[in-house]
Amino acid sequence: MRRAGLRTRVSAGFAAGALALSTSIALASYQLTRSSLLAERERTAVRAAYFDAVIVQSGLAGERPDIIEVLRSLDTGGNRRAVLRRDGVWYARNIDAGVTTGIPASMQELVAAGTPAVQRIRVDGQPAVAVGVPLSPTTAFYEVDSLQELEETLGTVALVLTAVAVITAAGGAVIGWHVTRYVLRPLRSVSDAAEEITAGDLTARLDPATEPDLARLTTSFNHMVDQLSRRLERDRRFAADVSHELRSPLQTLAAAASVLDRRREHLDDRTRTATTLITDEIARFQALVNDLLELARSDQPADRAPVAVAELARQVCRGRGLPEELVQATGPGTWLVDRRRVEQLLGNLLDNAVRHGGGPCAVRLAAGDDGYRVEVDDEGPGIDPQDREVIFDRFVRGRGANARGGSDGTGLGLALVAQHAAAHGGRVVVDDRPGGGARFRVELRGPRC
Repeated sequence: MRRAGLRTRVSAGFAAGALALSTSIALASYQLTRSSLLAERERTAVRAAYFDAVIVQSGLAGERPDIIEVLRSLDTGGNRRAVLRRDGVWYARNIDAGVTTGIPASMQELVAAGTPAVQRIRVDGQPAVAVGVPLSPTTAFYEVDSLQELEETLGTVALVLTAVAVITAAGGAVIGWHVTRYVLRPLRSVSDAAEEITAGDLTARLDPATEPDLARLTTSFNHMVDQLSRRLERDRRFAADVSHELRSPLQTLAAAASVLDRRREHLDDRTRTATTLITDEIARFQALVNDLLELARSDQPADRAPVAVAELARQVCRGRGLPEELVQATGPGTWLVDRRRVEQLLGNLLDNAVRHGGGPCAVRLAAGDDGYRVEVDDEGPGIDPQDREVIFDRFVRGRGANARGGSDGTGLGLALVAQHAAAHGGRVVVDDRPGGGARFRVELRGPRC
């Protein structure tokens, strides 16, 4: 599984921290509230029990008191129930007869020994607090106060505190998400600038005034880009200067080789073979120099103008002896692109298909709302998956090309295709063609005509 992103992890940390804190506060608040309410309820129950015990003791002062009537005279309300044990016999109101079964035997023994007692019990499955008051060596008064209402209140409090903890955790996650969005903003700026540089825009820089706390990172990044830009410019100038200086001697060599080639029939076999090798290598050397010059100029912005790309593609096919029927165009036929770059792009893809792909079988042109697309299909064995990224680097040939003896290329054709695509704000990729072969797809960004 992919590891979660930094923003997700920080947000989860905020949420977990908020949940832990809110849960701790909720538990502490619940325990404190529960202890306080139960203690207060027990004190109230004890006061009421002693008050009712005084009334009962006064009612039992006669010779033959009616114990049931004495108990019924108590104002216990709907929550309290009173019972009396005298000479081993239990007395209670009719509706309270079952309450005696909930009073623990240990509590009865303690009260019978003359010690008042308070204990939390359950009567008929409901929580209650029992208070036992000894009235005489043979008489004990018990009052049971229901805690059902208090338990419901505590349940509501627990539910509210749980909801507060969950809401606090969600709020922590939201805060974490927004905080990380602010914190990661400088990193997004670095990422955007790096993507622009990767796309070929070496003018992209970071503003040191945007994030003063990251001034060192910003300065280092801009310095790195400046160094990279200067180095690339030196390399470009070197390639351009060397290629330019080589053109004159190469033209002289080509002229001399053409003279020898025209006199081929007057030469012996060994000299004729040597002449052929020299002529071929000079032609290959000239192609390499021309490609190097083109690469040196490829960093310049695209010179866009309206171009009838379908007709241009047919011209490129005719120039290489390929049928015009290969070209299939959809959408508007006029594109706002650099004619020279698109022409060389198409030519290099077709040459690559002829040289390494068994010949092209389709050239598709399509224009959309956000740019243009060029696809060239061939009938070869396809591109090895390990080569699909590196074949667009300079002086790189795929394993298949090397295995087929494809040493006549310069290794710069597809690199130029990638450079021309980047000059239009696009890219080039290669995939397998349905039915076999390779499909080179060039995406060019830009406005429509």
